[in-house]
Amino acid sequence: MTGSKLGRRLVGVVFLLVLALLMSLAVAVYQKAFSRDLAVTLLAGTAGNQMHRDADVKMRGVVVGQVRQISSNGSTASLQLAIQRRYVPMLPANVTAQLLPTSFFGNRYVALIMPSDASSERLTDGSKIQLDRSAAALQVDKVLADMMPLLTAVQPEKIATTLTAISQALQGRGELLGHTLVELNQYLARFNQNLPDLTTDIQQLVTVARAYSQAAPDIVDALDSFRVTTQTVIDQRANLQALYQSISATSTDLETFLRKNHNTIIRLSANSRQALRVLARYSPQYPCVLAELAAFVPVMDKLLGKGTNEPGLHITVKSVPSRGAYVPGKDTPAYQSGGGPHCYPTDRPFTTGSGQPQTVSTTSGGLGLPNSAAENQFVNELLAPQLGKTPAQLPDWSSVLVGPIYRGAEVTLR
Repeated sequence: MTGSKLGRRLVGVVFLLVLALLMSLAVAVYQKAFSRDLAVTLLAGTAGNQMHRDADVKMRGVVVGQVRQISSNGSTASLQLAIQRRYVPMLPANVTAQLLPTSFFGNRYVALIMPSDASSERLTDGSKIQLDRSAAALQVDKVLADMMPLLTAVQPEKIATTLTAISQALQGRGELLGHTLVELNQYLARFNQNLPDLTTDIQQLVTVARAYSQAAPDIVDALDSFRVTTQTVIDQRANLQALYQSISATSTDLETFLRKNHNTIIRLSANSRQALRVLARYSPQYPCVLAELAAFVPVMDKLLGKGTNEPGLHITVKSVPSRGAYVPGKDTPAYQSGGGPHCYPTDRPFTTGSGQPQTVSTTSGGLGLPNSAAENQFVNELLAPQLGKTPAQLPDWSSVLVGPIYRGAEVTLR
């Protein structure tokens, strides 16, 4: 019983030892501990700090080895390369290397560069490889060195995630995206035709903006004045409300009146048309009549002795020879119209009760009688602004030449 228990324990220990041995063997194989690869050193300078272990070593795109170890002394870096033995005959001793990225965001790898004057000797264990110092290689190194801060700032892993999300979002939508791009191209083609108009509108917008900028002080003053007006309306809102109520009541009364009397108003307008036509025809004569009436008042005051010690009507009666008996058909009064509205000349003065002359200036529709003093004065007032003179500086015979023109007639000189 005791022997069997001890045997099982030994079997367990052996199993664990075998398992540990297999794991160690797997790690050693992975780390190429049993590999017979050629070990060389690449003096990479500061650029080697940007490499990582197990990076590929390629020659003309073919993987010929791996980076096994990276070390640095603070100023320069050295890379331990493991080159597969089968590729060693192809690598001359003076081969150089470049540190290139697999992609814009990818890791770097070591690219072996074949020299133009390849040496007959081959690489051996412990050989040292120099970086390619040609102009093209230096330019690539400079670009990559300048791009490193940018890549660090933009965080390539986030950009990669974003690009992956965009790729997944566009997957299977190529045809729809193509139609969208075609429609966008058609839209831009139509939009390009309107670019001159858009440019003109923008230029005019600048002009309008400049005009508004110049008018801004006036606009501000107007708004300030409007503020005062608005404040006045607010202060008088009670009176305005009362006014609106009065207007509403008046409008209601007016509406009621018009509804009840609209027929009467229409008939009154129709019946008054003839009378209004007559009044409109003789409207030019109204100033003349009013002027005569205004001049008649002081004459009658003198005649009636206003302001004197002898009030009453003062007249002088003179007898005249008899004109004979009334003859029917000859002495019958006739009322003949056709002269139209006009004023008789009052250039001949009439005398008042005191014997002093009175003169009234009259017009007929603005011009008065032909060649009268009133017409000449009116014509001179019309011509003076055009000639740059005063009415008093124009001659008394202006109405003889110009008056007929204003009347629509012609002037003939003989």
